[in-house]
Amino acid sequence: MDQPLPEPVAERRERTGERKPGLLRALGTGVITGAADDDPSAIGTYASAGAKFGLAFLWIAPVVLPMMYVVVYVSAKLGQVYGKGLFAAVRDRYPRWVLWPIVIGAFTGNVIEAAANLGGIGAALNLLVPVPVPVIVGGAAALILAFQILGSYALLRRIFRWLALALFAYVAAAVMARPDPVEVLRGTFVPRIRFDAEFLSIIVACIGTSLSAYLYTWQSNQEVEEEIGQGRVTVRQRRGATDGELRKTRRDVLVGMLFSNLILYFIILSTGATLHAAGQTEIESAAQAAAALEPLAGPAATVLFALGVVGVGFLAVPVMTIGAAYDLVQGFGREGSLHARPSEAKLFYGAIAGVTVLAVLLNLLGFNPMRALVWSGIVQGFSVPPLLLLMMLMTNDRGMMGDRVNGPLTNALGWATTAVTFAATACLVATWVL
Repeated sequence: MDQPLPEPVAERRERTGERKPGLLRALGTGVITGAADDDPSAIGTYASAGAKFGLAFLWIAPVVLPMMYVVVYVSAKLGQVYGKGLFAAVRDRYPRWVLWPIVIGAFTGNVIEAAANLGGIGAALNLLVPVPVPVIVGGAAALILAFQILGSYALLRRIFRWLALALFAYVAAAVMARPDPVEVLRGTFVPRIRFDAEFLSIIVACIGTSLSAYLYTWQSNQEVEEEIGQGRVTVRQRRGATDGELRKTRRDVLVGMLFSNLILYFIILSTGATLHAAGQTEIESAAQAAAALEPLAGPAATVLFALGVVGVGFLAVPVMTIGAAYDLVQGFGREGSLHARPSEAKLFYGAIAGVTVLAVLLNLLGFNPMRALVWSGIVQGFSVPPLLLLMMLMTNDRGMMGDRVNGPLTNALGWATTAVTFAATACLVATWVL
């Protein structure tokens, strides 16, 4: 557990106010992060795993849950205790030759993911309304950008929470598939592992998708945004955390990651019980999975699956464009916040607009979302392990965290997850070579 709080921090919290829990705040930034983790590209990955390997692949959900929790928790804790976002902390602690390769990797991954998710929104919505995909992509991007620039942080947070509910469509789709309960239990608790390239690639893809770098940058910066919303506008006011604040953060992150993991589970369950059972094992996108469900589970299942893609896409795209802006401005040592007006943070909001335009252009230029996601996965696959390593080092650095360094359990989970991500990257390289 974390060590007792130094008195000066407690005094500052009394003056600036400590977070009030409340139901909506308890289901706050962690749920938004968890929902963004199940973005359209992730839905495509999980649907592909379910179609290819069926219910026998359900065990991946409980295996990745503790890893999902610990990486998001340490990133949240870093932002909350140190008072700055992830890349601002890296810039303070490490030389530029360490900082910039990771910033460039995370920024590039965010741009590609945003483009792929806009394409996912277009393809899924095209199943429901007869409008050309490029028109949908451009309209969705314009709407999302308008909310980011013209809306407030509080408005965005409320919208994101409601959009997260769209993911429950996959729970309904799985129930409509009527899976065999015995096979579900067996697939969940009895791992069946193969050591061929196809199986290992899907495992690496699921781990990489569940632990994407944009989650850490988003969560750490949302902790800072929440602090600013409490009136703690300076780094000194934000630095440090009380026992109560850290408990709320752990609860928030745990609820969010349980939510994300539950949706991961039901996506594999719905596609495994329908597509795999019918011999349709090759699925390349979430929209393709939605279309394939109709003859097997009825039109309602298709609509539910497609609406889930659209709803979470509208949540995930701004998480990625804003996340890319955080990465860029903090890499340059500048400040950027959703609490600031566009005229007060021109680089930050300019980066959001630029990333959105790039994402649209990639779609309009004949960009293949799934092929690009492979490259995004490669970029993120090589940037995530060192980023996790830096996060673990920083959250164990007393110069940055004071007495709030990681406890034994957080360290055990965190270092094990770091080792797994390095091993997953090595396995990915091995599958290319072999």
